[in-house]
Amino acid sequence: MSPAATRWQDEEVASERLEVQRTIAADQATIFRLLCDPQGHVAIDSSGMLMSATGEPVAAVGDSFVVHMDREALNDYPLGEYDVTVTIATYVPDREIAWTILGQIRPQIGHVYGYLLEPAADGTLVTSYYDWSAIHPDWKAAGIFPVISAGALRATLGILARTVARAGGTPSSTT
Repeated sequence: MSPAATRWQDEEVASERLEVQRTIAADQATIFRLLCDPQGHVAIDSSGMLMSATGEPVAAVGDSFVVHMDREALNDYPLGEYDVTVTIATYVPDREIAWTILGQIRPQIGHVYGYLLEPAADGTLVTSYYDWSAIHPDWKAAGIFPVISAGALRATLGILARTVARAGGTPSSTT
């Protein structure tokens, strides 16, 4: 494969965790509320895989909801339409939320997605992270991670900024 034809999945990754940051002109509570809502996950997804979600907003570690997926958007594995269960692994109100994904494949993968929210002068500094350091050894050996690129995480932050701006999210003077 020529360098110009190299896919981002084939590039050497120096870490088992990706992080991207963006300051978003909204307060932490507004952003966190969207991240707790299953429909919020679908609304800000840049991968195109999240088609819809079923469930109530999460409020604690262990809470979960179902996301209806379609892998066709990535065009990498012929999984078609399928469901995954998002289970909250970290929940610190207005500060951090992270989750694991339980799907139909076995063994379970064990990767984690999350957001860290910190006050910033112009709103909230949002760190989006994707960590596959603790995945099952079978998946580590498969060499398919990361599935989502840093660029996709960055694009999701852009969609998050646009989404909260449309909803009227503004920086809080008390953050």
